[in-house]
Amino acid sequence: MDKTSFTASVERYQDMVYRVALHVLASPQDADDAVQEVFLKLYTAQKPFQGEEHLRRWLLRVTVNHCRDVLRSPWRKRRASLDELPPQPVFQQPEQEALYQSVMALPEIYRIVLVLFYYEELSVREIGALLKLETSAVTTRLSRAKLKEQLGEVWQDE
Repeated sequence: MDKTSFTASVERYQDMVYRVALHVLASPQDADDAVQEVFLKLYTAQKPFQGEEHLRRWLLRVTVNHCRDVLRSPWRKRRASLDELPPQPVFQQPEQEALYQSVMALPEIYRIVLVLFYYEELSVREIGALLKLETSAVTTRLSRAKLKEQLGEVWQDE
């Protein structure tokens, strides 16, 4: 990948990669590290991409895989939080914070499906292909998350 197209890709997809990493890792610092690792993999990739959609899906797949590797790493399993919790993102509206807290309270298998479906607007079939799951498993995970019930009044149907 040449420098110009790499720079354009970083500018276009950096926020998407960060959002996915943040929702999987639940730490802004770890998400920043993941963004750097994913784009380093992109820069060193010898793979020609067949278009923007192919690149976008490749970045999502690499992000999810990298985050899962981080979660499985022995270092992460052995570390213990002392007194500090990672700082939470700042929200302009209380509803946004409530939604974020509800999503972050879910187990990782539900969180990643919700992020890809609602934030990245992928279809159930696309999520299934990306995570190597059957579409029925994706649908089940979406329904089990039950965000609507957890949020009560804060949730607004459009």
